[in-house]
Amino acid sequence: MGRYRKPVQYAILAVVLLIGGFAIGNSLFSKSVVLAKGDKPPSFRLADLGNRVHDMKDYEGKPLIINFWGTFCPPCRNEMPALQHQYDKWKDQGLELIGINLSEDKLTAESFIRQIGVSFPILLDQDKKTERKYGLKQYPTTFFIAPTGEIQEVVIGGVLTEEEIDKRIERLIQTKS
Repeated sequence: MGRYRKPVQYAILAVVLLIGGFAIGNSLFSKSVVLAKGDKPPSFRLADLGNRVHDMKDYEGKPLIINFWGTFCPPCRNEMPALQHQYDKWKDQGLELIGINLSEDKLTAESFIRQIGVSFPILLDQDKKTERKYGLKQYPTTFFIAPTGEIQEVVIGGVLTEEEIDKRIERLIQTKS
């Protein structure tokens, strides 16, 4: 076995380098969806914490905020109370707000939501299909969708303040369907 040791090691190294190169190349050069202003958001069907299924079609013709978040993400956790306050302020004017939790189990999401006192629907994206459809690269990512069904704005990363959310909602509400 001694004389085959070096060739076997080289073969293993070559396979590791090929697999690593493929993975890096695939992540750098793959055609991921990058949604922008004016795009139509992809459809989804996701269950909320109470197992009620939500479909993107349920929100047609309404101003909508979709916030992708996770308890593992400090900025996500920090902006959740501001989202809740703004939802409380604007929901009587037709605003819809949904939070899509990123692949965490139901118990983890429920525990956090109960601590904060969130009343808007929290959907679970445990298989990450919706996350991939929306082309997420950083968290939190928040989509502001006009009643016309077009994305009005995408905010990636960082923490939105109540004032920033309020201004964006005001523009959403003023957009005619």
